[in-house]
Amino acid sequence: MERKSFDLAVIGSGPGGYVAAIKASQCGLKVCLIEKGALGGVCLNVGCIPTKTLLAGAHVFHQVRHAADFGVITGPVTVDYAKMKSRKEGVVDKIKKSLEGLILANGITILRGVAEFISPQELKVKGQDNILVTAPQIIIASGSEPLDIPAFPCDHKRIFNSTSILELSSLPKTLAIIGGGYIGCEFASLFSDLGVKVTILEALPSLVMLQGKAVADALKSAFVKKGIDIQTQVKVEGIDSSGALLSVRLENKPPLSFEMVLVSVGRKVVSSSLGLERAGVLTNDKGMIVVNEKMQTTVPGIYAIGDVTGFSMLAHVASHQGIVAAANASGQFAKMHYEAVPAVIFTNPEIATVGLTLEQALEVGIQASVGKFPFQALGKAIAAMETDGFAQVVVDRKTGQILGAQVVGADAGTLIAEMALAIANELTLDCVTETIHAHPTLAEAWLEAALLAGDTPIHFPPKVKL
Repeated sequence: MERKSFDLAVIGSGPGGYVAAIKASQCGLKVCLIEKGALGGVCLNVGCIPTKTLLAGAHVFHQVRHAADFGVITGPVTVDYAKMKSRKEGVVDKIKKSLEGLILANGITILRGVAEFISPQELKVKGQDNILVTAPQIIIASGSEPLDIPAFPCDHKRIFNSTSILELSSLPKTLAIIGGGYIGCEFASLFSDLGVKVTILEALPSLVMLQGKAVADALKSAFVKKGIDIQTQVKVEGIDSSGALLSVRLENKPPLSFEMVLVSVGRKVVSSSLGLERAGVLTNDKGMIVVNEKMQTTVPGIYAIGDVTGFSMLAHVASHQGIVAAANASGQFAKMHYEAVPAVIFTNPEIATVGLTLEQALEVGIQASVGKFPFQALGKAIAAMETDGFAQVVVDRKTGQILGAQVVGADAGTLIAEMALAIANELTLDCVTETIHAHPTLAEAWLEAALLAGDTPIHFPPKVKL
């Protein structure tokens, strides 16, 4: 088997791996990027990009159905889901080709195959390329995959996970989604907007619990308005697939019948096949690789980034971790900070959060309060008929420092950037209220929320003093 030497080898070409490879190459290292599947990893091929492409199509359908409210008259509107799927595949292919060109333009060698450690500085690659790779520095970015539940395994024909459901070419009439986290809720929003009768079965007391009560309540209200059936605190015991319809068995409740089921109960890291024991890399009981703030593992010269570390399984976190790991591997100094990680849930309405929720702030003993401004009172939202939702800031009452922010509504994913910048730089309410916000825009919601948090509202009635 041929042997090749590099300064740095990166395992996995997802948003963490390819960014790390590019950063390291910019720092002057000779880099190889090892990928067993398609370039771009989960995010590009079966995650962020394909789901958001389908959601964009559903958003257009939703807008056209309500066009008459704007004075735009259309004829009957239907969904061609096969064409929507075809567009999704075209978008993925286009970005994938661009990504390959970007990687090669940075002088990075792409190796196609499965990587396995032989020693702390040696990897065996088997697949399209069969090579022994020697590198004094290695970055592991092997990602994650959908968690499969033995009690109701996916057959990928009628019982799907978040990867296989992207291969549907036609829509079911009824769909059960097991799991009310952000992935399950995104698919619920997508299929409901396309006319599917959706039921969410969630074991916890509410949907998206990690995003806080205000966000969870707002999403539930919006979903109920869409006709989504939300059943919380229910346990699924199994799925009977012998009949024409799937029968979902619930603990202490009658079974429910559906045409299809999506199992969306979390993800597991991909680490067991890497031969980490031969490199001496330590993992926890869930297979997550233990790292420090520099993204270093327990073995000098070996780093891990992205989902495999278990920190915030988000593409943009993986990318930032990749930059930190590559900088340290190149002899620079960099470390991760997780205080201002934005998270977006691409439901309709959209949700975005950053920093602490009010509940989290109070739990750690901070004297916190919130300023919450509804989109119903925002001129731009009224003009665009996008009045569902709110913008909320969580502040330290003693110092005025902004600790967190949540927004539910149109363009939430874009709006959250202002608050991420504020929290990352430890800004206070005054920094927001003294910044001129363009009118009429949705971003004015942050100005109004900050004014409310300081008890000086302009476009909202003052609190009644008793």
